[in-house]
Amino acid sequence: MNQAANLPDPKTTPLEQFDLSDPQLYQQDAWRPYFARLREEDPVHYQAESPFGPFWSITRFKDIMAVETNHEVFSSEPTIVIGDLGEDLPIEMFIAMDPPKHDLQRRAAQPVVAPKNLAQMESLIRSRVVDILDNLPVGETFNWVDHVSINLTTQMLATLFDFPFEERHKLTYWSDLATGSPEMAGGDVDEEERMTGLMDCLETFTRLWHERKGQEGGFDLISLLQRDPNTADLVDRPMEYLGNLLLLIVGGNDTTRNSASGGVLALNQNPAEYDKLRTNPKLIPSMVSEIIRWQTPLMHMRRTATQDIEFQGKQIHKGDKVVMWYISGNRDESTIDKADEFIIDRANPRHHSSFGFGVHRCMGNRLAEMQLRVLWEEIMQRFKFVELVGEPERVQSNFVRGFETMPVKLHPL
Repeated sequence: MNQAANLPDPKTTPLEQFDLSDPQLYQQDAWRPYFARLREEDPVHYQAESPFGPFWSITRFKDIMAVETNHEVFSSEPTIVIGDLGEDLPIEMFIAMDPPKHDLQRRAAQPVVAPKNLAQMESLIRSRVVDILDNLPVGETFNWVDHVSINLTTQMLATLFDFPFEERHKLTYWSDLATGSPEMAGGDVDEEERMTGLMDCLETFTRLWHERKGQEGGFDLISLLQRDPNTADLVDRPMEYLGNLLLLIVGGNDTTRNSASGGVLALNQNPAEYDKLRTNPKLIPSMVSEIIRWQTPLMHMRRTATQDIEFQGKQIHKGDKVVMWYISGNRDESTIDKADEFIIDRANPRHHSSFGFGVHRCMGNRLAEMQLRVLWEEIMQRFKFVELVGEPERVQSNFVRGFETMPVKLHPL
């Protein structure tokens, strides 16, 4: 099959016929030339028709930053994905709120990733990584996504929520349901299954809330929300409680999980960089940032214009959807040198758009970096080569840049 089967030619198709919301662009990994052309010819691009309605695409790094740091004009409400929320599940979450309400709710959850807490978590993460890696089948083909990426991040999520460890697989399932809606992100999740699953999520966490109520000293996310006066009654606002749960589950899962897989792919596609890493494992922290940039696990965030504004010569109207394509900003040659290349010893590797900017900058970015750093430190002590032995299968989505499967074979030191 042609890699870009059934997609328009990015070089000859008129720009107004581009559909950047088409999940096939990303599932087939065919998106690069479309965005390269837009950055060059029409960096603030209006798409009049799509399955999600009309929207603007912001494709350059500096323009993305300008939109993201101006929440008065570019609002996160009512949602941060291209598609609109369905009336059957009108969830609210603090990433889809503006200050001051956003700030109050984020502040309640923030301590879980405070520096002191992260330092205490590192030994736990390392012990789990060691256990995962030491139980992998060496010399046999297996799915890295299931055995490593999902396994590690789901264990971490269970810890952050103090969720029953033996039921932690539910967290991954709920995360996939949350991001897999066809109407919101072009996914392929059945809507009835999605509703049933997310109601189960709400019921489970409502029960955990009441079980934990009044307990002292807990540092999990539920206990933190209960202790903060701004979120102490969140359980009584079920759609807001569910929304924030899903935000924290997806935020703690998808970014790290797909970067853990994306790093394996990047090193296999760039063997000279893998050699560089073997020669100097001290490059791991730098490489982790480069993996997060190169992978861009969440490809966009949407804003909604609160007023008419002229932006980079274009007239954006009140109510218009404005989509910041992080995946394009991370390939912007005007801001990032050799942006299409994977280079693990960049001079400024943390200069990327994957975590966003301003008040909505990813709350758990340091936790994500730490998990990936520890993972690669332990990989490099055991394996000479995590070899990709087949084409990875990608998630159907215009929001999550993720992997379903990644067949690998391990070569020990």
